[in-house]
Amino acid sequence: MSETEVNPTISKSTGLPRKRFYRARAHSNPLSDSHFPVSISPSHVDYSLHYPQLFLSSGQADSSKRIQFADVGCGFGGLLISLSTLFPETLMIGMELRDKVTEYVKERISSLRVANPGQYQNVSVVRTNSMKYIPNYFGKGQLSKMFFLFPDPHFKEKNHRRRVISPFLLDEYAYVLEVGGIIYTITDVEELGDWMKSCLENHPMFEALTEKELEADPVVKLLCSATEEGQKVARNGGQTFQAVFRRIVPSNQTS
Repeated sequence: MSETEVNPTISKSTGLPRKRFYRARAHSNPLSDSHFPVSISPSHVDYSLHYPQLFLSSGQADSSKRIQFADVGCGFGGLLISLSTLFPETLMIGMELRDKVTEYVKERISSLRVANPGQYQNVSVVRTNSMKYIPNYFGKGQLSKMFFLFPDPHFKEKNHRRRVISPFLLDEYAYVLEVGGIIYTITDVEELGDWMKSCLENHPMFEALTEKELEADPVVKLLCSATEEGQKVARNGGQTFQAVFRRIVPSNQTS
């Protein structure tokens, strides 16, 4: 008997997990105390759990092969799946706070690995609170790309401290991004789009990509098309607001 016949959470037609069994609240409170394992430090991240075909055991991690892409608040993993085949040699991970959604992404990746031998071995997901634990997973200058797609807008001014893009958190992101690394943000809420763009513009360690650079970057095209939220906005004829910035060395630190 096949897995799809005994497991109703798996679609018989696609072999992928069914989202209706993994639905959760659209957003979670990032300031609340959640209980889940957290890596002590970047050197303690067990790559063999996330990329078993590439790292046979926790003691065999190749220090030269590290995670380079982080999708913060990855949702159902649409962007990660698209990036996995676009950058097959790059390790990437999604960071998601909601437990059911994290389990869905795990099952999705597992099913894709079975159906496509040799593919999707470079992508994984971890349940964690990225607003608290980014430094526990990534070292200085480790990442080349970070993604913040359709984050919770936290409309009330008193809740702006919960926003995943803020001057304080940009300090942490700048630390884990390599010089030249890129932050991608997108939202369908204009006020939040202005907020994220303003935070990045006013931070000394980030500068906006030029229009020519945006057009040449294949990832920019995926910001809407690869995510469930982006597809929903497109179906409804809505607008999106992007801010894409590069990590730089502040002018007062250059020789």
